[in-house]
Amino acid sequence: MKLLPILALLPSVLALGQEPIVTTVQKAGLLQLAGQGINGQILLSADDWWGVIRAAEDLASDFGKISGKNLTLGSWVQKAHSKRNAQSGPPPPNGPPGGFGPPAFPGGEPRPGQPSGVPNPPDSEGHEGTQQESGKTTVLYKYRPPTSDVNYTLGPEESFRGPSLLPSAPNKTVIIAGTIGKSSVINQLIATQKIDPGPVLGRWESFISQVITNPLPGIDRALVIAGSDLRGTIYGLYDISEQIGVSPWYWFADVPPRKTSAVYALNTKKVQGPPSIRYRGIFLNDEQPALTNWINMNYAPGLYGPGFNHFFYSRVFELLLRLRANYLWPAEWNSMFYVDDYANQPLADAYGIDMGTSHTEPMQRASIEWGYFGKQYGGNGQWEYDTNNASLSKYFKYGAQRAKPYAKSTLFTMAMRGSGDTAILLTQEQAIQVLIDCVADQRRVLAEVFNRTDGKLEDIPQVWTLYKEVQGYYEGGMDVPDDITLLWSDDNWGNTRRLPIGNETKRAGGSGVYYHFDYVGDPRSYKWINTIQLQKTVQQLQLAYARQADRIWVVNVGDLKPLEIPINHYMDLAYDTPKWGYDSVPKWLKAWANREFGPENADGISSVVDRYGTYAARRKYELLDPSTYSVINYNEAEVILAQWDSLAKDAQAIYDKLDKASQPAFYEMILQPVLGGGVVTKIHIETAKNTQFVAQKRNSANDVATGVIALFKEDHELTQRYHDLLDGKWNHILDQTHLGYSYWQQPMRNTIPPLGFVQNLEISLAGNLGVGVEGSNATVSGDDAYHALSSQTLTLPPIDPYGPKTRWIEIFARGPQACDWKVSPWASYVKVTKTSGTTGGSNGTDVRIYISVDWAKAPAAPNTTTVNINVTSPCGWGSSGEPLIKVPIVNVAAPSDFKGFVESDKYLAFEAEHTSRNTAVSGVSYQTLPGHGRTLSGVTLVPVLAPSQSPASGPVLEYDIYTFTNTSKANATLYISPALNQMGRLRPLKYAIAFDNESPQIVQPVRNTTGVEGAGLPVGWGGAVADAVWGLSSGNSTTTTHNLEKVGKHTLKLWLLEPGLVVQKVVLDLGGVRKSYLGPPESFRQGVQSLDAYKGENFAGV
Repeated sequence: MKLLPILALLPSVLALGQEPIVTTVQKAGLLQLAGQGINGQILLSADDWWGVIRAAEDLASDFGKISGKNLTLGSWVQKAHSKRNAQSGPPPPNGPPGGFGPPAFPGGEPRPGQPSGVPNPPDSEGHEGTQQESGKTTVLYKYRPPTSDVNYTLGPEESFRGPSLLPSAPNKTVIIAGTIGKSSVINQLIATQKIDPGPVLGRWESFISQVITNPLPGIDRALVIAGSDLRGTIYGLYDISEQIGVSPWYWFADVPPRKTSAVYALNTKKVQGPPSIRYRGIFLNDEQPALTNWINMNYAPGLYGPGFNHFFYSRVFELLLRLRANYLWPAEWNSMFYVDDYANQPLADAYGIDMGTSHTEPMQRASIEWGYFGKQYGGNGQWEYDTNNASLSKYFKYGAQRAKPYAKSTLFTMAMRGSGDTAILLTQEQAIQVLIDCVADQRRVLAEVFNRTDGKLEDIPQVWTLYKEVQGYYEGGMDVPDDITLLWSDDNWGNTRRLPIGNETKRAGGSGVYYHFDYVGDPRSYKWINTIQLQKTVQQLQLAYARQADRIWVVNVGDLKPLEIPINHYMDLAYDTPKWGYDSVPKWLKAWANREFGPENADGISSVVDRYGTYAARRKYELLDPSTYSVINYNEAEVILAQWDSLAKDAQAIYDKLDKASQPAFYEMILQPVLGGGVVTKIHIETAKNTQFVAQKRNSANDVATGVIALFKEDHELTQRYHDLLDGKWNHILDQTHLGYSYWQQPMRNTIPPLGFVQNLEISLAGNLGVGVEGSNATVSGDDAYHALSSQTLTLPPIDPYGPKTRWIEIFARGPQACDWKVSPWASYVKVTKTSGTTGGSNGTDVRIYISVDWAKAPAAPNTTTVNINVTSPCGWGSSGEPLIKVPIVNVAAPSDFKGFVESDKYLAFEAEHTSRNTAVSGVSYQTLPGHGRTLSGVTLVPVLAPSQSPASGPVLEYDIYTFTNTSKANATLYISPALNQMGRLRPLKYAIAFDNESPQIVQPVRNTTGVEGAGLPVGWGGAVADAVWGLSSGNSTTTTHNLEKVGKHTLKLWLLEPGLVVQKVVLDLGGVRKSYLGPPESFRQGVQSLDAYKGENFAGV
């Protein structure tokens, strides 16, 4: 088969990562679905699921959004001869005899080692109905709301009305859609062998899309969408919506539809599904202040609080389905999903959204329901199963009764935590017994409510989230019934704490992952804007999938906005995990940008979003402070600011090119995070400069302070600009405070760090001028805490051929007078960018002078000397002496045939991917994770299921280095991504390290947990997640000491002994490493780089 003709027809808009089924390119023989002269209809059966017909109505409207004319919905009525055909026709290939219903265990072939299948949940009670009016068939979803929130009683029947279907118009029909075994029209097509349902029959959430000739009398051709179940059909419909140019985020992020003059169906058969992960969803959490304030502005108050009603949740349900998600934990802390609006629960069932409750809300009851209704069940009113079990049992039963009519779309959270999402206040042994009793009672309730006299509950989805201390109960010996899904939790910072091991993969209930993009708690809450690095998400979730934690993936998304990008990425990963491997982020981002903003902007947008993810994830905004980035070492702070400025420039240029309709979406998802993140970063860095300048008594301290105040105002203006978009549609969504944290909880008001001012009307005691140098806070002339008393000498970091080309000094005003100055090196081979000038008054407050060496004229290698530089001024230096700057000059040379990293400034640093050699053994090897981490990438061991390795026989990473410093205490520090021991205590993360032929040192960088077994987090964890690496403030668990007394060539050998460990960077301290956040610049790599091109002045290499 030739691919060129198909590729030529690919539309400009594709469903992200999905096979195309439509095109906007005209070609003979294609079925036109919309455009000039087309008055198309989608043919349905009124006996299909209400949610399918509702999604079809969305598709009909979506065609109108892109072409200017909606499709209509038609109702197929089965004629007598068609009914006989349907009854007498042969069963579909591979289908169950006598019908088209799903088999007992849908979901496709099980993965190796898994149970043979996953039973379908019980059916919801019959809710569908129709009503004939004015020649139309109106579909209904009927339900009976509760009349009490304590004792289960029901009121009169109510219903959701619509959509309405017109009589079938065969000459207009362009699409036929429905659910196998449910839709009469699809069953008719199967019975007449027009379509073969075999590829999707009985599979979870799968569908076929195919153009069929003469599918029904009077219809020449139609695009047929046949789903295996409710959501399979819905996904097939929304697949078309996305491909024709309607983004899933058309409402929640205001992405405009992509206008087109025509849409055609490709002559190809598409079979899609089942998804990789069975249940894929989000958790709306920590929703105050932003989402709650927005709700209060847009929806009428509920009986007990904010109006989280079915008008709001219908938007959420639709978004989830368009994202091919299916599962929701509703907002927890300010609302009661099942109480605030009795239409919420039936509407979820009608749409096809499976409802759960969070890890701390058992048996389909919201957290705050107990506060409102708990005492009415009697007992002592306490949320304590050991002291109040009789009351809690009745409370649990009500939740099961209320959920039963919607059983098909219900997952029950089991067990319980302490009040307010805290640990149970008992010993581990006591808590385990209480939870065993509690779960047994909950299962007794389920058996009673669902009439299971045999007690079998394997078809009723039950979830137990192993969150925080709860994991310790499980690992401490708590027996969990085999049909309950174990939902393994991350550490709230995107690092899975544990995944299935041993026979845990064989559990009938399977396993899943509870993940976080938003969190309230230690070491700091992070709730403001997107700080998620997509590469990290890929790495962690690929681990989970490989280890068969694939029953449920649910992610805490806070207010939902502004986390649109990571949510979309997460759902695509969950839907088709194998498709999105370790190197997939650039491809995914480009496809996402193409869908949202068009191919002409895709490359630029994907670059901006990718870089933003790196910058924002280096340290959450809430954890930034003036000490984060160094303002004196390695030009770190300056390069951070330069990166943010460059990013803002690129993002603004794209925004300016976009059409007006696309600009709000771009601002919401990209420009505001870029500008806002840059401003917050600048506030902290400029405050650090202000602190330094105040200590040095610079006049410019005042200007910097004023600049910080202006940035603070800009932060507000960016927020207000967001809130003013589209006539205030998203007012309050950025209400979250993000400046002024002092502990884990959010500050009550945005606050900038303290600023200082100097008295610029008076002269310093040490004169009108001061001098500072790179690498030091000290200033001369005069005294301070950073250099020897009464010394007027400062020493620069050394200059050598393999390090930075320049060092710098600064001359600055410390009084009201303008003063001339001269800079005079004592050696002619030491060059300065300015030898004289005037500083102060109208001549500016600060001047930086760069110092370099003419190596052709310097003393030949090997040679170490110090060259002095005088700084003189006719203004004098007050009561102090004349400044003297010392410049260590170190001329060294590595052999010309050496290839590898060369020492400079008594250190070596290199990115983990820049190996000299990289071996593979028996199918086990190393893989680079592009874009992962804080600077360039990460390196990890693959495959994920590889056994433990050893230095004697495992694959090795080797780095050739050349040293000039003789030391018996060379400290090698690895910057390791903040993973945890997700393979359990018996297989903790480990690596081995050695230089040359020394015996390898085996290192366990992540300690085993302390306290209650499995409940705590390892020593240093807080520092690791704050820094986004093990190896900085987390302690010295990634540092080893080596004897490198012999100078010259060495080989560092590194073995990663367990999968899941990711190394980003290696820093070898030979006595010269200075404090910074991202580590020293990468060393010169001889044989790969040229000395002329190598800068070595900062971590980014720019």
